Amino acid sequence: MPAPEELVIAQPPEPLATSKKRKRPKSVEKKGKKKKGLDGSKPAKRMTWTNKQRALVFAARGITFHARHLMNDLRILMPHSKTDSKLERKEGLYAINEICEMKNCNMSMFFEMRKKLDLFMWLSMVPNGPSARFLVQNVHTMDEMRLTGNHLKSSRPLVTFNKAFDEQPHLSLIKELLKQMFATPNMHPKSKPFYDHVLGFTYLDGRIWFRNFQITDQAEGSLVEVGPRFCLWLIKIFSGSFSGNVIYDNPNYKSPNQYRTELKIAASHRYKAKAEKNAKKAAVEIIPKEDELDEIFHTITKDELKQAG
Repeated sequence: MPAPEELVIAQPPEPLATSKKRKRPKSVEKKGKKKKGLDGSKPAKRMTWTNKQRALVFAARGITFHARHLMNDLRILMPHSKTDSKLERKEGLYAINEICEMKNCNMSMFFEMRKKLDLFMWLSMVPNGPSARFLVQNVHTMDEMRLTGNHLKSSRPLVTFNKAFDEQPHLSLIKELLKQMFATPNMHPKSKPFYDHVLGFTYLDGRIWFRNFQITDQAEGSLVEVGPRFCLWLIKIFSGSFSGNVIYDNPNYKSPNQYRTELKIAASHRYKAKAEKNAKKAAVEIIPKEDELDEIFHTITKDELKQAG
């Protein structure tokens, strides 16, 4: 009989030589542990972006290029703003609240134009209000004026108001609206953490005047205007966002249509006065002056001889 074959037991392969793990030096601090100061105090907490206010800045269809340039200038001054396509005319103003909700915005600045002549601005706190409507006048954009002032884009502004805003209740409400709309939130990702320009709002002659200045010298307080310029004439304040009860109605406001009608009436009065004056001149009879030499060269007629005889 053949001899039985010997069983060969396979041995496991030898492990490959691997690089030894390096030990972390003691000088390197572990993650998650904060290094204390020399005096044993805790390090200061890092500032975070807590005021997450966003403003939706857009317009309705039908605005002119001049109004569009003003809107773009205001977007540059507001790094916390968002944009959207133009609102269709058939859609109501209440649809702006839904757009703000989709864009995650709690404020809105909306421009609309009537008759390609009159520009109106809405400022609203979404979704509960209040909201205010203004007539925009005396518009001058940055490209139009080309002033020498220049400040960094997206830097935080100093928003200033004159004393008149604290004298009346409706002006205090407008002041709060403008402050929340134009003030850039602290530590905003798109903003720069310093101040180099001033946004000034002045209430004078029943209107709110807007100016933008660059801070050239902080020690002396010298300013150079940058632009844009415009003037806001308050029309009404509503309790809700683009709706609600009327909180304040400006009694001194005069609509542009009424103003143009008064100009036409005044022009017609001037025309009527001028026409009556010309008619009076034509009605006056021109009486010739008597000449002293007419008696010398006067020819005696037969009738005069009969009367004399």
